[in-house]
Amino acid sequence: MQAADVPVHGGRTLAYVYDSGLAETDEVGRAAVAAYAGSNGLDPTAFPSLLQMENDLVGRACDLLDAPPDAVGTVTSGGTESVLLAVQAARDARPEVERPEMVLPTTAHAAFHKAAHYFGVRPVLVDVGADFRARPAAMADAIGDSTVLVVVSAPSYAHGVVDPVREIAGAAAARGVRCHVDACIGGWVLPYAARLGRPVPPWTFSVEGVTSISVDLHKYGYAPKGTSVLLHRDPHLRRPQFFASADWPGYTMLNSTIQSTKSGGPLAGAWAVVNTIGDDGYLELTRLVLDAVDRLVAGIGEIGPLSVVAAPDSTLVALTTDDSCDVFTITDAMTRAGWYVQPQLSFRAGRPTIHLSLSAATAPLVEEFLTALGAAVDEAVAAGPIEVTPDIAAFVRALDPDDLSDDDFDGLLAAVGMAGGGGVGLPESMAQINALLDLATPALREALLVAFLDRLTRPVRAVR
Repeated sequence: MQAADVPVHGGRTLAYVYDSGLAETDEVGRAAVAAYAGSNGLDPTAFPSLLQMENDLVGRACDLLDAPPDAVGTVTSGGTESVLLAVQAARDARPEVERPEMVLPTTAHAAFHKAAHYFGVRPVLVDVGADFRARPAAMADAIGDSTVLVVVSAPSYAHGVVDPVREIAGAAAARGVRCHVDACIGGWVLPYAARLGRPVPPWTFSVEGVTSISVDLHKYGYAPKGTSVLLHRDPHLRRPQFFASADWPGYTMLNSTIQSTKSGGPLAGAWAVVNTIGDDGYLELTRLVLDAVDRLVAGIGEIGPLSVVAAPDSTLVALTTDDSCDVFTITDAMTRAGWYVQPQLSFRAGRPTIHLSLSAATAPLVEEFLTALGAAVDEAVAAGPIEVTPDIAAFVRALDPDDLSDDDFDGLLAAVGMAGGGGVGLPESMAQINALLDLATPALREALLVAFLDRLTRPVRAVR
């Protein structure tokens, strides 16, 4: 069944998965996940080995991120859960605020919008600068009496740059507001990059005003999916994150995360991998991947139609094209060549981009990747930019995201050559579909993709 899946090993998938390239690490992680698959993290007194592993991992993260002696943390299922808990804790710490808000740069991860939706915290969006970094003065001006949280990224997912954390965290602290650093991507890379002598802007708990940090172990900790760590500067800040309920006849529910029952497998897998690789191992993996980023950026500069959107501060690279071709044709061509890269639709006045998350396993393949990328660009230039016919473009723009009917969605499927009706399959080519989505507003993109997901996830029933 996995034959059609993108590969999770081998360094040819540059989104969604993170591969150390170390066979021993993969083996020990899988063995630990299997050994603890039936263990339940709901009650640490019933499974003290899970408690020990969690405290060990949190301690490692605290040491790595310059946490003070009183810092505490929790292992979660991934970056999104860490973000949700950071927002929920900030909201619940200020019960007197009737309409809580959080200040976000427009480049903040979509998980914060999910948290806003779930917890009723209104996002106050602040435009970033030409360098795609949050603007400290604008962020400070956006802080109001109802602000419960200010957010910065280290780095941002879409562009791979670190926000000016020191200035923004200072402004938040001056107003008595929490500041969360989303380091889900960079948290296990940037400290080692600094040790290697690379320029890294200050962003850890060494910065006054930083109250919480999220860092994913299933990214550049190279652990199995899915584990993240949410750190708080002190126990008082974490307390609102916990949930307890004794107002029923069963056991008193006590949770540190959104989940109650949770397999011990991911936690055990992360603990095993982190201890197998070790501090020196992560330093070497970081050296490998950052050297690969340097070679990749230099190579992209030699492919005429391409340019890097922003000089990367870590392991993420975003690139775009000139008017001779489009990123959607390039990503399809790369898929056919055996490489998975991630297209990013245009946002406001920006052009569509291609996102690349490099991992250590990709480092030996950079030159091979650049060769494939150059060929994909040649193919895209020969084909020319995708042109959406005026009638189809008009049809898409006329769709109402608040009232998208089945007939509307079937019409879109027909427009892109996919069968309408009761079901929908996975398309072989995404270029035309992405070009259509790029014409749509963010609200319409959301509505269309929700409709697509709904059609895609329909049950297989037994024939009787």
